[in-house]
Amino acid sequence: MSIVGQSQADEPADLQSQVRSLKKAVVALNRDLFLLEEELLFPGHTQVSVFLSLDLGEFFTLDSVQLKIDDKALANHLYTERELAALRRGGVQRLFLGNLKSGEHELVAFFTGLGPAGRDYRRATSLKFTKGVSPKLLELRIVDLEARQQPEFDVREWE
Repeated sequence: MSIVGQSQADEPADLQSQVRSLKKAVVALNRDLFLLEEELLFPGHTQVSVFLSLDLGEFFTLDSVQLKIDDKALANHLYTERELAALRRGGVQRLFLGNLKSGEHELVAFFTGLGPAGRDYRRATSLKFTKGVSPKLLELRIVDLEARQQPEFDVREWE
């Protein structure tokens, strides 16, 4: 009788092990499908990604960002305290991932928030760039200028 009891006790453990391995396989498959979908929807020769980062953030508290490329609105984002805390700790947010044909383009970003002395603050920055055959990575940066005690907004291209 103890042999039968032992066999029945092992079955749930084997079943749990199989379920865990199936879950791992499903997660891996889901990741692979996501990467394939992203490559199909945003092929490298047309892909453009725009990221946002903060450096310090003492002179400006970000409230929202609006992103345009070639006068077409692409992204609007309102920030929560948790998102701002993550950005202040060095996080980077992807604001936009999309397709863009090769050639000359202009990116314009509008930043809204509280500036020095707690006043409402709205600034914009722009960048004219050329989209080639490789993916284009752009970073919107908000940097504190200690000398002027003002925030600075700029865009840089990543190679």
